[in-house]
Amino acid sequence: MGDEYIAYAYWLDNVQGIGKKRKIQWVLKGLAPKEIYDQIEMIPETKITQQEKEKILEAKNRWNVWKQYENMVQKEIYFVPYTLEAYPQRLREISAPPFGIYVKGKLPGEEEKSVAIVGARHCSEYGRKMTTEYARAFAEYGIPVISGMASGIDSVAQRAALEAKGSTYAVLGCGVDICYPRENFALYMEMTQKGGIISEYPPGMRPLPQHFPARNRIISALADTVLIMEAKIKSGSLITAEMALEQGKDIYALPGACTDILSEGCNRLISDGAGILISPKELLETMGIPNVKNVRKQTENEIKLESAEKLVYSCLGLHPKSLEQILDNTKMSLPELLSHLISLEMKGCIKEISKNYYVKIDLEY
Repeated sequence: MGDEYIAYAYWLDNVQGIGKKRKIQWVLKGLAPKEIYDQIEMIPETKITQQEKEKILEAKNRWNVWKQYENMVQKEIYFVPYTLEAYPQRLREISAPPFGIYVKGKLPGEEEKSVAIVGARHCSEYGRKMTTEYARAFAEYGIPVISGMASGIDSVAQRAALEAKGSTYAVLGCGVDICYPRENFALYMEMTQKGGIISEYPPGMRPLPQHFPARNRIISALADTVLIMEAKIKSGSLITAEMALEQGKDIYALPGACTDILSEGCNRLISDGAGILISPKELLETMGIPNVKNVRKQTENEIKLESAEKLVYSCLGLHPKSLEQILDNTKMSLPELLSHLISLEMKGCIKEISKNYYVKIDLEY
């Protein structure tokens, strides 16, 4: 199928008021998009209803097929309709596949294993660290990471995969020519070269709230295994988990403290039967990846700190500690402790996440 077929399929995908399922039915029954465009008034109503014909005629009047297609191509975006061989088989197998998908960059390989990593937008340092470890481990073994490029866990996972020389793919809730959120523009640009940006929404489509739950089914569909790193009890990540379950995917969740609101969703998934994330090594072995090496960790000994700074650093963790707790643990005077906290923060070893509350930062990320 050449440019002509794709151009008219692109037009058909943008006909408003007719569902994707209905359009797929037409092309599977042998109605080519160009035939629908050229001969709509001659197609019997047993195939296309009068109401549908009116919507198609309206779309013909407002859409210049070749002009729109050329504009898309100039943006280095290509459209993959359901009937094209390049359309991902994983998407064909779900209950509500898109009529077509838009791609900037490339698509994941059909034969390679892939993993989706999703989670909270406002993640903790614990979630950030564990996400980084898993994403880097997958990258080390050539396993693509699929996510939604959202703030928090999604973008942490995708940056970590790229930093480890791996590939990653983002499924957006807007057109692939729109970087959302804007803060991830550098990540977006790098992914077009070392992975891909994917959407079922046409170029120019804004990121509307209703798009995001729907796009989650594509994230889970393109992956063999889905990891939920941090999630509140009501969150988009749990919607992804539900869709992954319907699609028969393996689901794993990162356990956390019972008192941590960001771990409520993950702990609930584990209670309901999801796999528990223990370590990247163990998960990779479960996935059948041979000769798994331990993911390298930066130890305290590798950080060049003064002895007093090491004392302060060692009493911190991924969960916030107050200034009073640190004072009690180190037995330092307040001026001395504040001096070391400032020094450690300037070296990128710790972070003040709120007034007088500190967490340790894993220097590997």
